[in-house]
Amino acid sequence: MSNLNVTGLVVEYVRNGYAIRPLDGLNMSAQAGELVVLLGPSGTGKTTLLSCLGGILTPKSGTITLGDTDVTALSPKALTAYRRDQVGFVFQGFNLIASLSARENVAMPLLMSGDGKKASLRRADELLERVGLADRSHHRPSELSGGQQQRVAVARGLVRDPLLLLADEPTANLDYVQAESVISLLRELRDDGRVIVVSSHDSRLVPIADNLHEMAPAAEPQEGPVVEVKLPAGTSVFEQGDRADYVYRVTQGTVDVVQLLADGTEQHLRQLGNGQYFGELGLLLGFPRSASVRAHSDVTLVRYGLRSFRREVLNEDSRSED
Repeated sequence: MSNLNVTGLVVEYVRNGYAIRPLDGLNMSAQAGELVVLLGPSGTGKTTLLSCLGGILTPKSGTITLGDTDVTALSPKALTAYRRDQVGFVFQGFNLIASLSARENVAMPLLMSGDGKKASLRRADELLERVGLADRSHHRPSELSGGQQQRVAVARGLVRDPLLLLADEPTANLDYVQAESVISLLRELRDDGRVIVVSSHDSRLVPIADNLHEMAPAAEPQEGPVVEVKLPAGTSVFEQGDRADYVYRVTQGTVDVVQLLADGTEQHLRQLGNGQYFGELGLLLGFPRSASVRAHSDVTLVRYGLRSFRREVLNEDSRSED
């Protein structure tokens, strides 16, 4: 079996002229036999990372190695072989073929690769027994519960005995009873010695993780007294992509809000002056800064932490933060 190592991974998309990096210098590692949980809300790059690990998406920079294989250096032909032979995929929506039985769905990757029908179905039977569905092997997806369909999808992902199993939000569409059965199955599969990487926003997966990777680590709110900040013209208040930690109000002078474009140029969005706030959405929603703010003239700002902003500006009871 093989270890997984991710170093300095960067994925960049260009949208409307500006660059978005769902992954920016990500580092991660896992030993063979470990279950890794990628925890975070939607939009934090979980599925993007799984796509890179599975050889579906090519990153802008960085390396991914599985054992002795440098995934990021593979040719298109070699990537096809890597996806086929070394990686198993379990999709959030199950992706089962409605007209086929559970047994046929599990065997399908082997049959499509030209393996013999008898051997392929025998392998499917072994795996359906492993996931506790031997008695449902001849049922179509419509005759199975959501949890059972997900177990069939897991069995299909294991059909080639891959070194790496990737599961994208495997409990997202399940009630707590079905989710528990799938979580128990994933825990059992660690014993096979492969690396299992699961993306989820479901904290119920945390206790079974050997390796927890928070895609958007919760930041400690920056607090303390409300303070006045004076900056000379040209000074950066914060830059696009920075973590949001404070809200600001202009009390004297002006600031420029600019967006950095993918070609390295800047787009001026607006200018803010006396009495206007900026930076509140990033802090309230937990998003990185979507633009840069710089002092246009000598400027005086009032700086708020999250609690003080809610208390003094939004008039929320600070006890709600306890």
